[in-house]
Amino acid sequence: MNKNLLTLADCAPASTAEPMARAKAEDISSLLKAVADPTRLQILAMIAKADLQESCVCDLTGPLGLSQPTISHHLKKLAEVDLVEKQRRGTWIWYSLNKARWSQIAQLFA
Repeated sequence: MNKNLLTLADCAPASTAEPMARAKAEDISSLLKAVADPTRLQILAMIAKADLQESCVCDLTGPLGLSQPTISHHLKKLAEVDLVEKQRRGTWIWYSLNKARWSQIAQLFA
């Protein structure tokens, strides 16, 4: 018998395994959809590495080579799923990571 062959019992999920609640799955799915965009991943990485882990749109346009409306659109999508928090300072809005929300993605792999 080949030791590398798996049986159905080896691959089948345990009968006691509970699926993730549908509402939670839909919520996490929206998070994953938001970060699936390469530009949004770049934005999140730039905010995470910025001084005080916050950035305004003006900090992101040059390095990403994108216009202010494009960056604002991506930040809006990230804010809609609460991955970034925003704070108005004068005429600018500063964005920071919502670490509690971000940790929900990390918990999927724990």
